[in-house]
Amino acid sequence: MAFFAPIPLIRKNHIIARLQETGAFSAETSKTLAEAGVINPNGFKRITERLVRTGAIKKTGEGRYYL
Repeated sequence: MAFFAPIPLIRKNHIIARLQETGAFSAETSKTLAEAGVINPNGFKRITERLVRTGAIKKTGEGRYYL
C-alpha cells in the first residue's frame, strides 16, 4: 500500500476554495493569494506553479490568480 503526504492535495483545495469564495473568476476579479486569504501565500510555491501549469488556476502578469 502506497502512502503519500496529503499536503499538495490540501494546499490545492485550499487555494481553489479561497479563490472561489472571493469571486476570482476572471482576470478582472483576480486576487493575489494573500488577498484571497490563502494561509502562508508564499509557501509551497511549487504546488501553486503546478496548479497554473495544469490549468487548475490561471495567473495574471501582476501575480494575481483566478479560476
